[in-house]
Order: sequence, then structure tokens, then C-alpha cells
Amino acid sequence: MAEVPSWHLAGDWFDVCKCAVPCPCTFAQPPTEGDCDGVLVWHINEGNFGDVSLDGLNFAALAWFEGNIWDEDTKANMGFLLDARADEGQQEAMQAIFSGQAGGWPASFAAKLGDMLGMEPAQIEFEIADDLTSWRAESPGRFKASAEALEGPTSVPGKRTQVHDPPGSEVGPGSVATYGTVTADEVDAFGFKWTRTGRSSKHMAFDWSGPD
Repeated sequence: MAEVPSWHLAGDWFDVCKCAVPCPCTFAQPPTEGDCDGVLVWHINEGNFGDVSLDGLNFAALAWFEGNIWDEDTKANMGFLLDARADEGQQEAMQAIFSGQAGGWPASFAAKLGDMLGMEPAQIEFEIADDLTSWRAESPGRFKASAEALEGPTSVPGKRTQVHDPPGSEVGPGSVATYGTVTADEVDAFGFKWTRTGRSSKHMAFDWSGPD
């Protein structure tokens, strides 16, 4: 295998899932209903794999698992969507990173993969409010995922409901999870199909590097 170049990715990640707010997975606990399915989306604000730029590209996964995802034996069945705007070199770089072959935190994430349901190029739209009031992503015909920041009767204007250093962070140690309520969670791809609202969503920034 060719030597893996130095790489770095920094950007925004969020998910929408079937769990009640707040999603127990972020606290390293079993899902609300014992199993969970949902959409995970990554937007790369700045990134490179050696001399290959990955700025502005998106990546998504549709997943299902049963039990506590942080238990050693728990695996998730996942199908992946890779930004159709990526050229051949960018596709190879993103596959190397997100498959875990290039090391770094994604290698830990990839270790949770059960059945690989496929990886397809797709149009992926991504938007996030600067003040984290909302976030959304869509791949036409495959999924639609959006959420608004969690609010309640004692919310402080301009403040977000956040957990610092959550023990079950999907993007790795040292993260900050901003909680939201799902406004759209529609999936029809890789054998998955569901439509729902009102469940849990969370946003986290990520900053990864490798191969170490």
C-alpha cells in the first residue's frame, strides 16, 4: 500500500436520528428505543490530503444499529454518499479518510462499521446558520435532514443548549455538542426508508488530522 500522506480536515458535523432529545449516544448510553437509525453529515470547511484540496466538500452516511454504539461488539450498518462534485483524486482521498485507512479519528469511527451497504456519488447540499440556530442537508431523492436549535421556557436568548466534552462524541474527544430538534428526517436509500420530525439532532465541529 502506498504511504499515506499527511492530511487535515476541519468542518461541521451533525446528525438526525430516532432518539428522543437528548440523544443518549452522546452520553455513551443505549438508544432511547434500544436501536437507532439516522443520518450523519460532514461538511469540510478546510481540508487537504497531501496536496489534494478537499475544501467545501460533503460526505454523508445513513446508518442503523442496535444496542449501545460504544460497546465493543456493537456495529452499525451504513451506506455512504460522497459529494458528486469531487474529482477522482478527491474521491480517493475522502474514501481513504472516511474508511479509516488514513488513520486519525475516522479510523475509530470506521471500526464501528457492520454491514457496508454501499458508497455512491451524490449531490449533497449543506447549510448551517452562523449562530447555530439551525442546520440542514439534503441529497435529492435520498435524504433530507434538518433541525433547529433546542429551546425551552428558560432558554437564554442568543445562547445554545450545549454539552462540552461529551463522553460519546461521534467526532472524537474534546468536542462541543449543540442540541437541536429535528424539523425533517426523510430517508429513502440503501434499503432504509423513514419520515419523522421532533426527534434528536446535534451539531459538532470536527478537526482531524492523520495518519497518526
